[in-house]
Amino acid sequence: MTRKPLRACRALALATVLVLAAAPASAQSPGDIEAALKAAYSKYKDLKEGANADYIPALAKVDSNIYGIAVVTTDGKVYTVGDVTSEVSIQSISKVFTMARVMEEQGPQAIAENMGVDATGQVFNSIVAVEQYKGGEMNAMVNPGAITATSMIKGATAEEIWKTILGTYSDFAGRPLSVNQEVYKSEAETNQRNQAIAMLMYAYGHIKADPLRACDVYTRQCSVSVNAKDLAVMAATLANGGKNPVTGKQVMKAENVPEVLAVMATAGLYDDSGKWLFTTGLPAKSGVGGGILAVSPGKFGIAAIAPPLDKSGNSVKAQKAIADVSNALGGNPYAPKPK
Repeated sequence: MTRKPLRACRALALATVLVLAAAPASAQSPGDIEAALKAAYSKYKDLKEGANADYIPALAKVDSNIYGIAVVTTDGKVYTVGDVTSEVSIQSISKVFTMARVMEEQGPQAIAENMGVDATGQVFNSIVAVEQYKGGEMNAMVNPGAITATSMIKGATAEEIWKTILGTYSDFAGRPLSVNQEVYKSEAETNQRNQAIAMLMYAYGHIKADPLRACDVYTRQCSVSVNAKDLAVMAATLANGGKNPVTGKQVMKAENVPEVLAVMATAGLYDDSGKWLFTTGLPAKSGVGGGILAVSPGKFGIAAIAPPLDKSGNSVKAQKAIADVSNALGGNPYAPKPK
């Protein structure tokens, strides 16, 4: 099926990121970055808004006081404040890096043509959205597209597929990551809706085989444990054209990064993606575990973790902290300064 806006959308995304990547890196000093982090941390550390996700029972038990922020620059400098060692489950942030892996294996068109790249206008686990266009106008940041993306990872067995996914996440983070088994078990026992979504995407031909296997692997990927520093390094790898600035490993091709950032920008924060982009200009992705990561192309990756969420499923503190730090450091790619 031909999508007329696709080539134009891809060209615009590529041109935008190439221009941003060519722009000079932030001139902010280490002292500026540390001051911005400390200011945001202090400003929001006592904020009590929001509540932990509870539709996955294990998430309701996570310490709601965890709060940490990290910035990693494209030259590999790491700056942190607060609790950046406590881990939460990555949840929907994982969608970014599975999508990136599919693009590496099959090219960006594989994502665009199999589930689409448009925001659905529906909630992240909507069945109505699947039915509306027979699964063809999704994106990889909502569950139908994300489970489909997981099903597209190459591998003869579930374990082979899983090894590829976990290895990709670990390369982005710069250290070996692992699954929180309690979260995985809790999600696997309560993911009947995702199983139904997987079956529906299979019925419409987007998942080619064994939809329940795809759903189970997807559930496992959402249960990977990360801390704020991990997420910031993952974001910085995207900011640095797919090269992990801490380890020096080229994790994905630079030419595939623009499409990843484009989908993050349009659909990364659930129903509030437009509000987020309006406020910060940053491609970002949130997860109901309480983490958010964001990318300032060519400059830095930033992440924060704080489990209490707003009604849209995004961390209250993390949104505010990331916005403040990015604005203080000139991270918004849509805010050029006149010469």
